Amino acid sequence: MSGTATHDPGVDEAALSRAAQPGARASDDPAITDVLYLVHRIPYPPNKGDKLRSYRLLKHLAKRHRVHLGTFVDDPDDLRHVDALRPFCASLHVARLDPRIARVRSLVGLAAREPLTLAYYRDAGLHRFVADTVRTRRVDTAVVFCAAMAQYVTRVPALRMLIDFVDVDSAKWSDYAQARRWPLSWLYRREAQTLLAFERSVAHRAARAFFVTDAEVALWRRVAPDLADKASALGNGVDTEYFTPSFTSDSPFAAGSLPIVFTGAMNYWPNVDAVRWFANEVLPALRTRFPSAHFTIVGMNPSPVVTALAGDGVTVTGTVADVRPYLRHAAVVVAPLRIARGIQNKILEAMAMGCAVVASHACVAPIDAVPGRDLIAATEPAEFVAALARLLEQPAHARAVGERARARMLARHAWEAQFAPLDVALARAGRSGAAPR
Repeated sequence: MSGTATHDPGVDEAALSRAAQPGARASDDPAITDVLYLVHRIPYPPNKGDKLRSYRLLKHLAKRHRVHLGTFVDDPDDLRHVDALRPFCASLHVARLDPRIARVRSLVGLAAREPLTLAYYRDAGLHRFVADTVRTRRVDTAVVFCAAMAQYVTRVPALRMLIDFVDVDSAKWSDYAQARRWPLSWLYRREAQTLLAFERSVAHRAARAFFVTDAEVALWRRVAPDLADKASALGNGVDTEYFTPSFTSDSPFAAGSLPIVFTGAMNYWPNVDAVRWFANEVLPALRTRFPSAHFTIVGMNPSPVVTALAGDGVTVTGTVADVRPYLRHAAVVVAPLRIARGIQNKILEAMAMGCAVVASHACVAPIDAVPGRDLIAATEPAEFVAALARLLEQPAHARAVGERARARMLARHAWEAQFAPLDVALARAGRSGAAPR
């Protein structure tokens, strides 16, 4: 999910001003509680899948609680966005993270026999912020976004924790191990094993563990059956007012072309693998039948592998100001990810825009939609070619798929409804006293 693939209209200056007002009133309301919120990457701007979810969660928490946010900035450009978070926060701590130094530091985990992810996101200043906040603000509940941030709560036994794992992250590393050669395969397999052990310890410590889909909950219950009763789904939503078929713009595509669009952060390896596979295995066969078919890869930070795909029949845009013109004028949107965990926001956004979407079965399965009716599932190159050919040959069919996709998003994927289980867990945490020791 790239900066061009996700956006939230609630982050403009007027919306931020309005959002600050409830926070000011909440500070005088004794019924409003203080909550510690820990996120591994600054939840603004909401320009990647994880940042979109963590940002929407921050907004949701700020409506009902005084939020104390601890987070990392791993991109210097994001430092200019720190002030955008202040209206939602009673206090805020942002730790700088240099990915190059963090990768070296994470190697300490090899000797310590711990997940490399933990050392990557370890920071003494953030530990102090957590300890000081719990002591001075009388915080008794922490909402933790991703397993790595739970290390800041395990040192505070009186602090009750709700963990949003999002995905079973250890399973992702297992997938990576199967897709890479030694020595990376060995390193990723080790990370999968050590991270699963840590995830299990976090879930044991937590009052509740959330995952983005029912499929991830089911996976968790298979790998941690003794902790099955703690897990439940906390789905992703989409802003259907922003991503709407009524959006109007000029087409960014050449006249007469049949635009096939992929959106995503293009330095994220599953996305890189997906577009390379599609460009090499699907597009040539499709273009023999539809010479005007053109594959447009829309997303920030394209890797060298991605930029090398640009040429006859393929355009790589890099960052764009607004993804909606590309979705609005696409003939078809594709999501051919071969490694996919959880819900792909890129698909929800395209469906909300009324686009006909063809996606891999791994991407389709977690979405509350009917394959073959609301979107099309495919895996093998021939399946993708057949599905795309039908949609390109029959524009009325493509429009009908897009209309049903839009209706499904309106009915099943509103953000507020998705976060209802968290509200229940927070209410229970508030009533149940101190955290288990």
